[in-house]
Amino acid sequence: MQLTRQKKGGTVVGLDIEAGSAAAAEVKPDNGSFRVTASGIAELSPGAFREGEVADADSVAAALKEMFSSNKLSKQVRIGVANQRVVVRTMRLPAIEDPQEMAAAVRFQAEEQMPMPLDQAVLEHQVVGGVPAEEGEAPKVDVVVIAARRDMVASLVEPVRRAGLEPVGVDLSAFGMIRALGDAGAPADPGERPTEAVLYCNVADVMNLAVARGRACLFTRVANTGVEPIAIRLATESGLSGEHAGQWLSHVALEAPVESIEGDPEIVATSRRVLEEGADGMVDDLRLSLDYYGAQESAIPVDRIVLCGPGGAIAGLAARMEAGIGLPIAVATPPALAGLEVAAAARLTLPFGLALGG
Repeated sequence: MQLTRQKKGGTVVGLDIEAGSAAAAEVKPDNGSFRVTASGIAELSPGAFREGEVADADSVAAALKEMFSSNKLSKQVRIGVANQRVVVRTMRLPAIEDPQEMAAAVRFQAEEQMPMPLDQAVLEHQVVGGVPAEEGEAPKVDVVVIAARRDMVASLVEPVRRAGLEPVGVDLSAFGMIRALGDAGAPADPGERPTEAVLYCNVADVMNLAVARGRACLFTRVANTGVEPIAIRLATESGLSGEHAGQWLSHVALEAPVESIEGDPEIVATSRRVLEEGADGMVDDLRLSLDYYGAQESAIPVDRIVLCGPGGAIAGLAARMEAGIGLPIAVATPPALAGLEVAAAARLTLPFGLALGG
């Protein structure tokens, strides 16, 4: 499911932009699987990208141009989007075979349920399941409906074009996450149909959540908790730069005893405290999201969580979140990224999944 359509032909690069960095992965088929043929990660100027939206188009464009040139990446890109100006709802509608009639029915329901004027939005939908017909009633289907503000999409695409790149698709980052990690959420038996849902969680500048059964996304939400707010808090309390704060969080992490960690004892202790409190905030957001999802008529029980993104590379974070949420949590990266350094593989997971879309 995409907000714009890809033209056929050429190699496509998945591009993910977040506060602090941009990451890109070029992916090609390889004997029934996929391999990453080129990739790049570039730092962004502080404040250039905030809360999932471009704040300084010139700065972002310059960073993208340099990253794509130095890593010899293809110019066709599929961009991920994850912010509060994208709304996703699952609706239960009558099963309508005619695509145009289904689209009309979706739009009619979206007018009532989407908290934005649809004449200012891009609207997409996908059928993700159904329920058997009851006596005297027509069969129904569950449809995931996405609405994204046109001006937000345009502002995201603008610096990409300025960098000399060709946007061929704008995709929900949550969908890229599911594509990248679908095997991690699959049943142990390849022939078995999944009966439970999996919660995928990308912890980066924000926390991007998606509930899926198999490859079908049932629910998605962006929460403003993530690694970036924790790093900002550490920088404020310790007088560090944002870059150094992020490095301290990775160095201290949540696994080793504080007294065994090298470095300034005060910064080590502060890093551990803000990281623990930040992790607990993520657990609270996870719990609220699961409660909201579970209240939906079409909800399928979630039995486990798959964690990815830069936060997944912080030692001990998954274990602390698991203890707080009460569901098993596994950290995952796509097999195609297995040969990379841990932090790089974590950052490239979303771009990899975006490149797989079509």
